[in-house]
Amino acid sequence: MNHITRRKALTQAALTTAAWTAFGPSAWAQQGNAAAPRPAAPTKAPKLAATLRIVIPANPGGGWDQTGRALGAALTAVGAADQVEYENIGGKGGTIGLAKYAEKYGNDANTLLMGGMVMVGAVALQKPAVDMTHIQPIARLTSDYLVAAVAAKSPIKTTKDLADAMRADLKAVPVAGGSAGGVDHIFAGVLARAAKANPEGLVYKPFPGGAEVVDALMSGGAAMGLSGYSEFSDAIAAGKLRAIGVSSRRSVFGLPAFREQGLDAAMANWRGVFTGKGIPAVRVAEMLSAVEAATTHESWLRTLKQNRWDPSWLTGKDLAEFMELDLTTARVMVYLLKLKA
Repeated sequence: MNHITRRKALTQAALTTAAWTAFGPSAWAQQGNAAAPRPAAPTKAPKLAATLRIVIPANPGGGWDQTGRALGAALTAVGAADQVEYENIGGKGGTIGLAKYAEKYGNDANTLLMGGMVMVGAVALQKPAVDMTHIQPIARLTSDYLVAAVAAKSPIKTTKDLADAMRADLKAVPVAGGSAGGVDHIFAGVLARAAKANPEGLVYKPFPGGAEVVDALMSGGAAMGLSGYSEFSDAIAAGKLRAIGVSSRRSVFGLPAFREQGLDAAMANWRGVFTGKGIPAVRVAEMLSAVEAATTHESWLRTLKQNRWDPSWLTGKDLAEFMELDLTTARVMVYLLKLKA
């Protein structure tokens, strides 16, 4: 991403550190929702190919998988493709899928890649050889918030209970969530710091999807779990899990925000779609037009409502600069929270 100079990136890092010191983790909370005004959607999507492929750098069932398959369905519905094939490549916060995508599909004009904040955090933590400079962003699609939940039988019943337990012995409150370095991992550190616990004592257990996080909570393998609402909603509704709080500034999903309960911990997640570094600008523009049309289709809008995702459309230079700032912020968070892969 060449829109931001090294000096600007360093300035942003300093500002991010200052923001954390001055305002706490909430300085990052709404970054995912800073969407640019959306232009009118095209009346008809361009036909990209008879068969498109979407690479999902995660196992089936999680947020990226849900988003990728919803996007694929909408792309076929608007005529951008006759069919869409999906390829799941899970592991390490999406960095394994990212590397394989860049190697195999970097010049393939008919293959898209899902990604987002989880991948940014994983890149910041792991420092892989193949990072997000090896792909091109097409559009940011959605923003989401994290729900913290415990097993129904847990003695932790409120945010105060959680903060007291973390402050008393953080190692005794193992946290289950998505991949190491991802948004769940970072937010676990944010919660620990907000509770005035030492983040170095954080025990974080990464899992490939929300279902496995639920299993870890139910089996006693973790004291608290973090995931998107759509991945916890069934277990919460069934009474298997108890939601403690949500990472938004205000209550959502019918659940109270941590900030409203006296714990200054807030963070937004986001997901988007990418293409290979070798794809020419003309083709990227066609992809963007098709994706934009797809995200106005009723099937996509229905998925947003069903999963309670916020539309968070962002493209072009604004998206490139947003991602640069997001990566800088993630690196600062990894350092300040002393997160380990």
